[in-house]
Amino acid sequence: MATKKKTAARTPRTRTETDSMGAMDVPADVLYGATTQRAVLNFPIAHRPVGWEVIHAFTLLKRSAAQANRSLGKLDTRRSRLIEKACDEVVAMLDDPDSRGDMMRHFPVDVFQTGSGTSTNMNVNEVVSNIACVGAGSKIGAQDPIHPNDHVNMGQSSNDTFPTAMQIAAADHIKRSLIPALKTLHRSLKRKAKAFDKIVKIGRTHLQDATPIRLGQEFSGYAAQAEYCIERANSALESLAGNLPIGGTAVGTGINTHPKFGRLVASALSKATGVRFKEAPNHFEAQATRDCVCEAHGQLRTIAISMSKIASDIRFMGCGPRCGIHELELPAIQPGSSIMPGKVNPVLVESVMQVAMKVSGNDVAVGMGNLGGAGSMMELSLAMPMMADVLLESITIIGNVAALFATDCVDGLKANRKEIAATVERSLMLGTALAPVLGYNEAAHIAKASYKEGCTIREYCLENNILPAKELDELLDVTSMTHPH
Repeated sequence: MATKKKTAARTPRTRTETDSMGAMDVPADVLYGATTQRAVLNFPIAHRPVGWEVIHAFTLLKRSAAQANRSLGKLDTRRSRLIEKACDEVVAMLDDPDSRGDMMRHFPVDVFQTGSGTSTNMNVNEVVSNIACVGAGSKIGAQDPIHPNDHVNMGQSSNDTFPTAMQIAAADHIKRSLIPALKTLHRSLKRKAKAFDKIVKIGRTHLQDATPIRLGQEFSGYAAQAEYCIERANSALESLAGNLPIGGTAVGTGINTHPKFGRLVASALSKATGVRFKEAPNHFEAQATRDCVCEAHGQLRTIAISMSKIASDIRFMGCGPRCGIHELELPAIQPGSSIMPGKVNPVLVESVMQVAMKVSGNDVAVGMGNLGGAGSMMELSLAMPMMADVLLESITIIGNVAALFATDCVDGLKANRKEIAATVERSLMLGTALAPVLGYNEAAHIAKASYKEGCTIREYCLENNILPAKELDELLDVTSMTHPH
């Protein structure tokens, strides 16, 4: 007699959740719900979801909103605690690089979605709701005791939460990663300025020989640039942190929320991040524009371009080793060519240059995102997910390359003292020191004659008895030329 084979029970691939548009099949193993699934189907564009930094900021925002609503008597303590605990779980996993990927699979909405970021706001609402429901003993999708709209989104709109989240994410990222990296670069350049201070080299303007300068003086200029970069990063942070749209809800009027809600949320966010956040003084400006983001990214662009100048000069001074200037020896960190044996390239310098190019392009994207009639129209900016994406990318790549440039390039720079000394002695621009004594025209004649005869200024003057040797030595003292006063 034949026996029937037992078949293992199959795990359902989907479950059914509902939103205001009705039922929707959702993958069984995810924490988001119906509205998020609609967005996944609607926006298969970049196949790149909104960054984890924005989701992290959004979750902190939802936690702070629950705390504010509880203190205002709008949300009972049990529901508030459930939301806060769910948010803490998400934040903890996103803070841990090892678990970040596991959590981010529950936030799949593409960067190129609705311009208000509504899909991402609802994605966070649904995930927090489902985690909270499970924590309360309910099933995923139950929406009871925590509803994604009624409770997680209480007193909020996508129109004030997404811009707030992007500002939180960017300000926090500037504080935690960009400013420390720029401080590392500043310290490295300052150390080199001190180490190189007694090395006199030839200056260059228009890429032509100019009067002498100390290598340390050049690097003191780079160190000052880096210091200004830190100030600009702090300015960018202030632009973002001091103007949070939260509390304006749909169009800035604050409909369906408490008048104190925005201020309480900003206070809770400040405690959570260590960044001093403030509610926007005018919600109509804060939601209808992204001027603060334009301003902040403009500072980032300036930082990147400033770094490119430092990197470019170092690359130029390091060109060679035998057929270039070769005043600096750059650290050799990898082979430079697949065909030319022994070649070493300034790879980190070129990385800095490429970051500056990318950030400059991102700045155009941010500007277009805030351009009237294009990205910004009437009461709302309509390109916020894209703007958030490039804003955070710029912060990340500037911070990463600044730290690497400092530790793997600047720290290892060596001065080629022999080449520097020979070059400065050959320079015809030493004739500048003769002009106060002999006059401009005579000094120019000496420089041109020295060039024609292939000798130095010193050699020409001695050979033609133009000045006594002792006086000539005093006038052509290259070190004193770098201390003119």
